[in-house]
Amino acid sequence: MKKFKTIDYRISILLIAVFTLISLIKRDGTFVIGYFVTGAWQLISMIIHVWNGWFTRSRNARYVYHWIVLISVLTLPIGSFIILLFTAPFMAVYYTYLCYHEVRVRMQRPLALLK
Repeated sequence: MKKFKTIDYRISILLIAVFTLISLIKRDGTFVIGYFVTGAWQLISMIIHVWNGWFTRSRNARYVYHWIVLISVLTLPIGSFIILLFTAPFMAVYYTYLCYHEVRVRMQRPLALLK
């Protein structure tokens, strides 16, 4: 689990950084492709987390985030696309932070937290 989660947040960081850089250089529609690629990667990650029950307890930060994403996806047909266009980058960065926090803080050995 720790290896998957480490790879997961590193790929998220890489995707966000690469597509941000390419979008700033090219100044075209590349950022939209970045939205979909990064979003697809993080959606697959979320499904794997739910499937395996990793950090998905009720009232947990990841649990709440999953519900926010589900509501966002379900409301797309009624026009929340514009809202999601502006909030998606922040959601992607927050999801990457969640993954990083779970690996670096929550998965440490109990004695390592006593430092």
